[in-house]
Amino acid sequence: MEESSGEIRAPLITKAEGQENIDQPSSSSSSPAIADEPEENSPVKQVALTVPTTDDPSLPVLTFRMWVLGSLSCILLSFLNQFFWYRTEPLTISAISAQIAVVPIGRFMAAKITDRVFFKGSRWEFSLNPGPFNVKEHVLITIFANSGAGTVYAIHVVTVVKVFYKKHISFFVSLLVVITTQVLGFGWAGIFRRYLVEPAEMWWPANLVQVSLFRALHEKEERPKGGMTRTQFFLIAFICSFAYYVFPGYMFEMLTSMSWICWIFPTSILAQQLGSGLYGLGIAALGLDWSTISSYLGSPLASPWFATANVAAGFFLVMYVLTPLCYWLNVYKAKTFPIFSDELFTATGQEYNITSIIDANFHLDIAAYEREGPLYLSTFFAMTYGVGFAALTATAVHVLLFHGREIWQQSKSSFQEKKMDIHTKLMRRYNQVPEWWFWFILVVNIAATIFACQYYNDQLQLPWWGVLLACGIAIFFTLPIGIITAITNQTPGLNIITEYIIGYIYPGYPVANMCFKVYGYISMTQAVTFLQDFKLGHYMKIPPRSMFMAQVVGTLIAGIVYLGTAWWLMETIPDICETTASNSPWTCPSDTVFYDASVIWGLLGPRRIFGDEGYYGAINWFFLGGAIAPIFVWLASKAFPNQEWIRLINMPVLIGATWNDAAGHCSELHNLGYYRLPFWLCCV
Repeated sequence: MEESSGEIRAPLITKAEGQENIDQPSSSSSSPAIADEPEENSPVKQVALTVPTTDDPSLPVLTFRMWVLGSLSCILLSFLNQFFWYRTEPLTISAISAQIAVVPIGRFMAAKITDRVFFKGSRWEFSLNPGPFNVKEHVLITIFANSGAGTVYAIHVVTVVKVFYKKHISFFVSLLVVITTQVLGFGWAGIFRRYLVEPAEMWWPANLVQVSLFRALHEKEERPKGGMTRTQFFLIAFICSFAYYVFPGYMFEMLTSMSWICWIFPTSILAQQLGSGLYGLGIAALGLDWSTISSYLGSPLASPWFATANVAAGFFLVMYVLTPLCYWLNVYKAKTFPIFSDELFTATGQEYNITSIIDANFHLDIAAYEREGPLYLSTFFAMTYGVGFAALTATAVHVLLFHGREIWQQSKSSFQEKKMDIHTKLMRRYNQVPEWWFWFILVVNIAATIFACQYYNDQLQLPWWGVLLACGIAIFFTLPIGIITAITNQTPGLNIITEYIIGYIYPGYPVANMCFKVYGYISMTQAVTFLQDFKLGHYMKIPPRSMFMAQVVGTLIAGIVYLGTAWWLMETIPDICETTASNSPWTCPSDTVFYDASVIWGLLGPRRIFGDEGYYGAINWFFLGGAIAPIFVWLASKAFPNQEWIRLINMPVLIGATWNDAAGHCSELHNLGYYRLPFWLCCV
């Protein structure tokens, strides 16, 4: 069997050597050569130009190579990313590293491993080497790598309890929290496939970058006269990008953020506040490090230009207009505190002593809190909470106004025959994943979560009804946020609203607040991630059941390795996460912000911060502002239907990408503050 290249012929349906029955095309699909209709393509221009409309169902997928390389990629990336996560300057290794590295290894295995067929003629027949290393194996290996490339959000809960609060949480309970939060969203991801994967309009821009890379690495093409092949272009771009990154990454790290205003006025406090790339607003600061440019947007190359423009506009309004105005008008005593900080302060600007207001039962000591006084936030920290409120309501209203009719029609058509694009037609040749599989995962995970929270309530504090409420919030928001992500490549988060809700209902329990946030926020985020992987498999014609297996196994492996690595580091490194430790590289910046959030929303509760007993009650008006903003855009688009640019104003992206979890999960706010600087530069 020849390796996939160029135009892949669709009608090949014979069983490949070593291929499992799970990957066989569905017997109900007998249409001969769907892909031989060249005039049929995706209605989305970007997809039509990138994704091939052909398929070879005979390519082996669940091969020995796939399981070995996929598992190793997942384990290695999980260990390295968690190992470096606690450092002052975390290093994140993306899945693309494994995606490129496994190609020569896979081809070497195809050339050297025996092609002997074991148990020939029986139902257990298989081969360690069923043929050349192919693109479908490669896609599943990348799905494994993706599982290890992200962070496991629930690790924050374990770290904060063990290290910051110095309370007991067992490894078994930690493992239950990690696994259930990572897998929970898989349940409703399967339920929402019909809305977010099958429709051609849900095109998931980031996946097109992956498709292009897979095609460049696997397709054999003739070099056009005076041009170059995809592989040649990729190698040139790879070498150039590596050569470029050597300068800001290693040789001249000052290129990461060049605050020339501070150079001109080195002793001016105002200049440091305005121009500093580390502790100020970064006005006119230049960032030449690609990790800086891509820190918020993921990658400007993978996002539509209108999404980048929305992010740039939102960033300018929040960072260069709203925050400075609030600071110099001394809103909420802003001048008492740093203009940009994630710390928690007393009324005099001193760092708040959190441990002094916690009693022996791990609850708020009211008397100690009254002695210590109310808690205050920096200007930027307070404003980003407000922006987070606005992003949430903007998402719900925007989807209702601009996509409500589509969702309703899709809901009705899901029970009838509907027109399918070429990619959906090709995927119908394979056995689909039954929906009850996803329901089974959902029910089992919810049951396991309720058991953990009830039986180990002394460690997790979250009652059973909190689990159901968190799941309800996540399910409700998965569809609108999935639509935003599928169209713009930007994903608003739910961390603020989840901790806000449980903080009002169940104040004084910081661990319960963190657990509720993780179950309500990360289960939704995981669902969106799974859906994005589904769409990648949709484009690359991966058998759905093989994709299902890779996603579930990869997620389980990643969760175990992440927790094991984190536990080992917390047990062996003295003073880990102590920012006052001399020259310690293990300051845990992200976990520090997570801890601060647990104090604000869990220990004290939003009522003492943003409610009638708090100092920041006016921040709640951002909820109303976020809900109104998309209405103005919608009315303008109706009043001026010929002005296409109006419909490109996406308020959830404009607001949400600027916030980018800054309030609840500031992501190295005080240590890696320069990451927020070069929005205007990366948009040029």
